[in-house]
Amino acid sequence: MPDPLVFMMGNFEAPIPTDRQYFESHLWAQRVGNLLRVGFTSYAVRLLQDVYFLDWQIDADTPVRRKQTIGEIESSKAVSTMYAPADGRIVRFNEALLNDPSLINADHHERGWLYEFETNTGLLSPEDYIKVLDAGWEQTQRVLKNQFNE
Repeated sequence: MPDPLVFMMGNFEAPIPTDRQYFESHLWAQRVGNLLRVGFTSYAVRLLQDVYFLDWQIDADTPVRRKQTIGEIESSKAVSTMYAPADGRIVRFNEALLNDPSLINADHHERGWLYEFETNTGLLSPEDYIKVLDAGWEQTQRVLKNQFNE
């Protein structure tokens, strides 16, 4: 794999592999045959922190609309709803995560992928995804500071 780009989250590095594309919703997408394998970016995993529960609310081989609820993830930070990143079809889920969602923490760019997806939606290059992160980082920092000050 070529060297990743890096987005700095304060003192923490969030690697952005250049062998895949990205959704603005902090998911990576890598072509596997005629499908896209989708997983959380390093940025998302850093914000979630330790993932310990994952539940899909739809079945595999299901058409979805952008922002449709598809599942729920629980981490040390919060319980979060997961949404479809685009119109398309979720073909299959990574069954290994149902038994061991900690793969998301340990290996989110490889074995910790979430699902395989079929879509016609355009994706972001690694460079364009970093621009999205740059544009939103100040707001993210404010939200994080407010969480720690409650």
